[in-house]
Amino acid sequence: MSGRKQFDVGEALDRAMRVFWQRGYADASLDALGSATGLGRGSLYGTFGSKDALFHQCLDRYASIYGARYEQAFAAHPGDPVRAVEAFFDVVLDRIADPSVPAGCLVAQSAAQSPTLTEESGARVRGLLDLQHRRVRAALADSPADARTLDELATFVVAVNQSLAVLSRAGTPDAELRSVARLACATVADSLARAAAEGDAAS
Repeated sequence: MSGRKQFDVGEALDRAMRVFWQRGYADASLDALGSATGLGRGSLYGTFGSKDALFHQCLDRYASIYGARYEQAFAAHPGDPVRAVEAFFDVVLDRIADPSVPAGCLVAQSAAQSPTLTEESGARVRGLLDLQHRRVRAALADSPADARTLDELATFVVAVNQSLAVLSRAGTPDAELRSVARLACATVADSLARAAAEGDAAS
């Protein structure tokens, strides 16, 4: 049929996503994106719009793929916030260990390059970090800790997650990354246990 695209748009988007993931926004040139997707500049622009628009679609695709896995991890342990956080880190570490994708995290990579992003792209990256915080915070909600403590713990978990991505980019061994995650989970468990003890003492 005349005008029909002769390539798989989803596959091209996945390949573009990996370029942004590996190189970061600033170094993801149109030549690199074209080479990865097999598309010329005209086809890239015609299909995805500008480089910024393509980046937004890659962020959305990344968030959809891994966000669903995070949701499943949290949902698998209702009423057990510590185990939910452990499951979340399991998903993170499995992604990091996956040889079929770049090291680190597209969101962490993009956040580190925030000064090079447009205002809209920067807002999208911050929005994904906020979404991650809300997911973790919701998983911690079924605990006796006060709201401020839960907010701080959620921020801590997100910070550790981003740190794992950065460390993996630097070649930190999997065993060390898993040790960091275990210590983070222990911190969460200790904080929640202390909150429960304080609550019992006050009652």
